[in-house]
Parts: sequence; C-alpha cells; structure tokens
Amino acid sequence: MSPAALMLAAWAIEIAFGWPNWLFRLIRHPVVWFGILVRWLVKAFNQDGWPHTTRYIAGMVASLFAVSLATASAWLLAERLPDTPGGFLLEAFIASILLASRSLYKHVADVARPLAYGDIDAARQSVSLIVGRDPAQLDEAGIARASIESLAENTSDGVIAPLFWGTLLGLPGLVAYKAINTLDSMIGHRNTSYAAFGGFAARLDDVANLIPARLTGLVFACASTRLSAFGIMVRDAGRHRSPNAGWPEAAMAAALGIRLSGPRVYGKQQTDDPWLNSGASDPSAQDIRRALSLYLKAMAICGLLLFVVVLLQVAT
Repeated sequence: MSPAALMLAAWAIEIAFGWPNWLFRLIRHPVVWFGILVRWLVKAFNQDGWPHTTRYIAGMVASLFAVSLATASAWLLAERLPDTPGGFLLEAFIASILLASRSLYKHVADVARPLAYGDIDAARQSVSLIVGRDPAQLDEAGIARASIESLAENTSDGVIAPLFWGTLLGLPGLVAYKAINTLDSMIGHRNTSYAAFGGFAARLDDVANLIPARLTGLVFACASTRLSAFGIMVRDAGRHRSPNAGWPEAAMAAALGIRLSGPRVYGKQQTDDPWLNSGASDPSAQDIRRALSLYLKAMAICGLLLFVVVLLQVAT
C-alpha cells in the first residue's frame, strides 16, 4: 500500500476512536515515552556552567540522536510488519496514535461549551489545558482568542504536518515529525534554560513546519466563504512572532472576520505582539463554534485531497 493510503487509513481510525483514556492510563502514549528520553537528555547534557556554544552543540547532538532513534525504530517496525491486510491495518493503527484531529476538536469544544453559558471559570480551566498563557488574565474575548489560535496552530502541528510527512515518507516520516515537534514543545523555548540547548530543536521544527503551516492556511482560506481570506493571510502571516503559526492563524482570523494574536500574558511577562486582521473585532464564544465549523470543513477538504493523492500514488 502507498504511504498516502496508510495515512488515510490511520486518519480514519483516529477520527473514529482517537486514543482511548483507558489505554492512555494503561500504557500512556508514545509521545510520553519520547518525553522521558528528552528529559533524560536534558538532565545529562544541558549543563548551566557550559558556554552558550557548547550547550547549543550539545542540544543539537541530543536532538538529532532522539529524532534518529525514534525514526529508526519506526522504520524497523514498518519493515518487520507483514505485507498483508492485517499488517497494513496494524501499521495504520500505530500511525493513528500520532494524529490529533479528534482530540483537538474536543479540547476546543470543551472551552466553547462553558463560555457560551457564561461560566468564565470553567472556560478558563479548559483553555489552560491547550495554551501556555495565564488563564486568570483572560476575559471572554481573551479565552475565545486563545482557543481559536490554538485550534488554528494545532491543526497544522497535530493534523496537517503529520499527514504531510507521513504521506511523503510513510510511518518513519510521521514519527520523525512528531519527534521534532515534541522536542520543540519541550526545549524549544527562548528562556535561560533552553535558549542555547533547545535552539537547534526550535529551528528544526521551523523547517519541518514550513510547508505544512502554509498548506494549513490555504486550506482554511479555501474552506472560508470570504475571498479576502487569501489576501489577508498573505499580508498578515509575517507579523506573527512565529515564522509558521502566522499562516493558519491569519487565515483563520480572516475567514471568521475577527482579530487574533495581539498582546497577551505568559506567566508574568507581557508581550506586545501585533494583531492579525487588525481591523476586525475581538472574538466571542460564538466565534469558537464558527471556528470549529471551519475546522471541520477544512478537514473535509484535506480528506478529499489525501484521497486524490492515494489515487495518484496507486496509479504510479
């Protein structure tokens, strides 16, 4: 079977079943296992007394080791699985574990529900599970903005990018991407502890998401009824602090007719990020539902595109 067919089957399994809570409690999740390795590497090689350059090189070596180990494991597993329908389904199930379209929808919907009923405290609790900013500082518009931004960015990180790399390189490509993305989320921070050690991991993640982030923005724009979404996305994407996240977020903002990004608080630090689609109004609880509807339309477009790629791969 082609890599695209594997990804399509994996995605169907993930949409239908996700990663059940009982299974998570029993064996956790591969990302959790990978995180244990990363924490060990950090403890062993991220030494405060080392010079910046030494810590950067140590982080680069540690990152390449972790990604290579995960990718090689996936390649060996894929090679050892039998070339039978049963082997294909098992590989698709393993791949489905690393997709997150179902859980992403659920987490954002969990914010929308209490916010729609005016339960700010419950909405803050739910949004704290998907964003890093201080939820106590968020009003209704802030909660809505944070959840919609998370939906936009994680559509790229959790769905489009894994499918993209899996379609190109099969299970090893999917695992390599998830390893890179997990590394970035754990050590790719611009703070005293990780600015040097995690610098390479952050740049590697930027490269891995370069194409998928722009594809995600295009899919959101295509799913929109606003023709201006394409132009606003191109105009505003570069204003974002991230070289990639601005594309899906700007497209989402334009598609919904709201403004996103802007100033926010992380811990005790205030950022003065520029607005995306700055002339529009702040989002509300209802806009989270509209964002989820746009997300479902975008996923339908992706499913159709992936099916076309399957046909092309089979034909060749």
